[in-house]
Amino acid sequence: MRLSTKGRYAVMAMVELAARQRGAPAEPALERPVSLADIAGAQQLSLAYLEQLFGHLRRGGLVASARGPGGGYRLGRPAAAIAVADIVNAVDEPIRATRCEEGAPGCLAGERCLTHDLWAELGEHIRLFLAGITLADVVAGEIAGRAMAPRRPARPGPAPLDRERPNGAAP
Repeated sequence: MRLSTKGRYAVMAMVELAARQRGAPAEPALERPVSLADIAGAQQLSLAYLEQLFGHLRRGGLVASARGPGGGYRLGRPAAAIAVADIVNAVDEPIRATRCEEGAPGCLAGERCLTHDLWAELGEHIRLFLAGITLADVVAGEIAGRAMAPRRPARPGPAPLDRERPNGAAP
């Protein structure tokens, strides 16, 4: 599964905006709006494409715009309250790993493929991971090591041997 350009660019731009509003450790946070041209230049993204994405982000309440000279965008809420999944959802980017279309009967000629549940669960893990990561986490560099293998439920099997009894016999 690969996140499309739309989702990746939106996250990159929002992280840049959050970093600029946070300010460097030695300087106060910026109170003025950040222009899309500044974000586009810093992240090497298309300004025209960012304009489209920020329309979605604004409608989703993730950014607020300021018009006129010195205008631009600010975060719509604190960086710690904006999950990466919120950004991806705001730009209409579904987080799915299946090839099934939403509401369609199945993957292969209207039938569910045998691997459907595998890919659906992968998509859900990705969604949950992104929902647990905020812009503040990314800006602070607190991402590495966050992915964890799920705990596997104990599977029924033979009872363990009693090592204190002869030949491991059960009582």
